[in-house]
Order: sequence, then C-alpha cells, then structure tokens
Amino acid sequence: MSAVEATELAEPTAVTMSEQGATLVLTLNRPAARNAVNLTMATELAAALDELDRRDDLTVAVLTGAGGTFCAGMDLNAFLAGERPSLPDRGFAGLVERPPAKPLIAAVEGYALAGGFEIALACDLIVAAEDATFGLPEVKRSLVAAGGGLLRLPERVPYHLAMEWALTGRMVPAAEAHDARLVTLLAPPGRALEEALELATQIAANGPLAVRATKEVLRSARDWPSTEAFDRQRELSEPVRASEDAREGALAFREKRTPIWKGR
Repeated sequence: MSAVEATELAEPTAVTMSEQGATLVLTLNRPAARNAVNLTMATELAAALDELDRRDDLTVAVLTGAGGTFCAGMDLNAFLAGERPSLPDRGFAGLVERPPAKPLIAAVEGYALAGGFEIALACDLIVAAEDATFGLPEVKRSLVAAGGGLLRLPERVPYHLAMEWALTGRMVPAAEAHDARLVTLLAPPGRALEEALELATQIAANGPLAVRATKEVLRSARDWPSTEAFDRQRELSEPVRASEDAREGALAFREKRTPIWKGR
C-alpha cells in the first residue's frame, strides 16, 4: 500500500453511522470545524439517509454532532472557495429539501446555528441539552436563511416569535426553544444523544409501516384540500391496515405478547 493510499484510508468520514437495533445513528463528524457543512458532508449525509429509507430493518434515525457541537452551519471557508454544500435533489446538507421518509430525531449539544438550525428544523423531533443554543444569524452576514429555516420556523413556533428570531439573528437558549415547543425534550448537558436514543427506541418498537405512513400523513396533510384529506389519508393508511404487520399487531395484543414486525 502506498503512503497516499494509506492517507486516503485514514481520512475520517464526515458522517459516521452506527446502529442500535432498528435505530440508525448518524454523527456529523467535523468537530474541528464545529461540524460545519461542506460538500463532502452533504454527500455523505444524503447517502446515509438513502440507506435509512432503503433498509427494511431500520425504522428511525438519530442525527447528532461530534465534539459537543451539533452544527455551526455552512462551512464559510469552503463557501469563500466557491463550494456550495447542496445537492440538486436534496438541497443544503443533503437533507433540507428532501428529508427521509422515516422519522429523524436531532440530538443537539452545543450550537445549532444557521444551517445547523435548518438541519434541526428538517428533523421530525428535537432533543436538546439544556445548555444548547439555536439561531438563524444569517442576517448578521447579509445572508438569507434559505436552507428551510424561514419556511419551517413559522410552522414550528408562533409567527411573531419566528419573525423576531429570524430578523434579529439572536441566539435562542434551548429552554426558550422548549417553552416555544420547538424542542421536544430537554436533556442534561452531555445526554442529548442518550435521551434521543430512548425516544427512538419507543418509536422503533412500533410497526415500521405504520410509523412511516403516520409521518407521511402528518407531513403532507397541511397541503391537502379539506375535501380530499380523508381520501388521501386512505391511500396511505389502507395498505398498512391490509399488511401482515397489522394482523401481527392484533394477534400480539390478543395473545398479550410483544409483536414481531416484518415490515410487510
């Protein structure tokens, strides 16, 4: 093996993956850059999310950051060098324009700022350490939070609060974000991942087909005309009702045992 090949093999990946049962754990892994997103990270995260949706044995994922920080946003050095950490089909970070079909939980320690906050907003649930901080400071750099922050924030918190946070660019403590119901759970410092994994375990105990369909209804229903809502919901719910897993769920309830899901 040449020295060049050895160096390439030793190069750490920008997103690491591990599994805990039916939960996929994804870690943004550029701690020296506070996990700022470059194109490599965006590409690797998109590939990991594709694997999550592809594999029948995975029900949910937890996304966290290495080194005590969730994500400081876009890598500005890469940006100044002409790089944009976006993918044509998935947007910034390989995530914000097309999140996975399966539930994604953000486990936030330290800072989730700018694009890092937008990544968290693209997740379905947020678990944050009590001393974590959120914010969209783009206006302070004459930039616009165009990675979904301005689109999703008013859906997560009251309109005027979203306006204040976005127009001032101020830092938002995790406790305030929790009071606004943006953060699902607060965890002691250093335990956001553990608490997120516990939440993921509760989700993964449920029927995977039902979990996926439930997320899709919740995500899509706000765009459905009221006259079509139940018909569109049936398109997602009826295949689940007719599945082997639905019968297994009923049998397990009757037999007072834990169901064994097959994902079909």
